[in-house]
Amino acid sequence: MPLRHAGTFLCEPLFADGGTAPARPRPLIVTGTSPVAVDRDEVLLIEEWRLRPDGSAIPAGNDPKDSTQIHTINGKTSYDISAPANARLRLRFINGSQRSVLAVKLENLDVRVMAIDGQPAEPFPARNGALVLAPGSRTDVFVDAAGPTGTSFAILLHDGKQARPVGKLAISNDPPVRPAPFPPAPPLPGNDMPAQLDLKSAARFELTLGTPTEWFRPADFKPSAAPAFQAKAGRSVVLALTNRGAIASVFHLHGHHFRLLDRLDDGWKPFWLDTLAIEPGQTQRIAFLAEYPGRYLIEQVATDWAAPRLVRWYSVQ
Repeated sequence: MPLRHAGTFLCEPLFADGGTAPARPRPLIVTGTSPVAVDRDEVLLIEEWRLRPDGSAIPAGNDPKDSTQIHTINGKTSYDISAPANARLRLRFINGSQRSVLAVKLENLDVRVMAIDGQPAEPFPARNGALVLAPGSRTDVFVDAAGPTGTSFAILLHDGKQARPVGKLAISNDPPVRPAPFPPAPPLPGNDMPAQLDLKSAARFELTLGTPTEWFRPADFKPSAAPAFQAKAGRSVVLALTNRGAIASVFHLHGHHFRLLDRLDDGWKPFWLDTLAIEPGQTQRIAFLAEYPGRYLIEQVATDWAAPRLVRWYSVQ
């Protein structure tokens, strides 16, 4: 498999979804050839668990009745990071939970978003230090450990119901790594993503989410099924994604990254994505350049623990 782009990615065992044991995702970090000025590079994989009274875990895609919900970061219910004063950290947050949109907040820290879903972004500050992560999405941030020895900054997790601490970043007793924090970081080295997308001559398709019609559970998927759409290599593609379900649904595109289009279809958000949560009754339009010939999966899953993950495929010729 060619690793075309440097960034933060996630490997998920789709075909184990709904099985008898939880299938855990694994981070995949592709490093670039250009150095990045950080003192630490940390992966923070967030996972959601539903535990039976006997402590065993209920796999996603099954009824979580009478279960207890917990979250872990890198397998721990509380994850602490220690760094010397003025150190710059690259934190790669990954929502490895199977069904939940989560928000992560670093209290009283300047959090600078540097990449989303594995692609560099024009750096911008996270509003109130908070990041919203759909299942499977990733956000890389830079933070500076600024403060006197012993200072700590809480890491909070919000699951849509309440916020609670799940760890902290603490200033260690080690000598400061430099007299003052670094100045704001420039953008990360680019991955040669398309500078423009030709929306006027784009191939346009509509996909309905929130319903199983024409979608398959991974175990039932057959490559002989008709593709959701086909596109010619080198052409822009616009997908209109409409969620007909009663709750939010998460869409994931394999093989390519996309732009989230503005409502008037006259521009796009200044970052690339491969995962998008769509509210019930909402239509979102996305656009991508069909660069890589081949056959690729697309996924949808409702934000309900018992909901099945559903897949289809598309081709670039």
